Amino acid sequence: MNIDLTRRGFFGLAGAGAAATTLGALGFGAAEAAEAVNVRAFKLTSMTETRNICTYCSVACGIILYSKGDLAASETAELIHVEGDADHPTNRGTLCPKGSALKGFVRSETRATKPRYRAPGGTEWQDITWDAAFDKIARALKDDRDANFIAKNDQGQVVNRWLTAGFLAASGGSNETGWLTYKTVRSMGILPFDNQARV
Repeated sequence: MNIDLTRRGFFGLAGAGAAATTLGALGFGAAEAAEAVNVRAFKLTSMTETRNICTYCSVACGIILYSKGDLAASETAELIHVEGDADHPTNRGTLCPKGSALKGFVRSETRATKPRYRAPGGTEWQDITWDAAFDKIARALKDDRDANFIAKNDQGQVVNRWLTAGFLAASGGSNETGWLTYKTVRSMGILPFDNQARV
């Protein structure tokens, strides 16, 4: 057998062999084997991954929520980890300090998770259902619009204005949501309308 080995190649091969022998003699081979035994699977692989929008400001960064618990098996899902969505065009995986701390906000014991109502002049809040909350909002809007809607101005021109109510839209919606919100608000005659996202 003919081995074509240059002097430089011979020294390189001999040096690599000596280094491997030395590391093995110092016990690094055993340490490497011990480390391989203790390697565990990435902890988020068994989690449910949900994409969403950060709730803090008008930038509307994309986030990925990792939760544990099978909702199909009637288990309560528990938020385990939050990270920026690298595929989202707004933030491309980055998050500000508030967005990075979103898990603490979501899991806070003082976070409101249901609608509450305090009667006029009352001092105590009471929990109500979402249906009851929506009914109260709809009733208040309807009563105010009926009392203050302006169909015609002083010159007799049709204006269909409702000036005693205003609307502030949220920042985490899509363009489609913004368009639908705008059309809904304007169709009711509301003129004071703004959006946190300035879109």
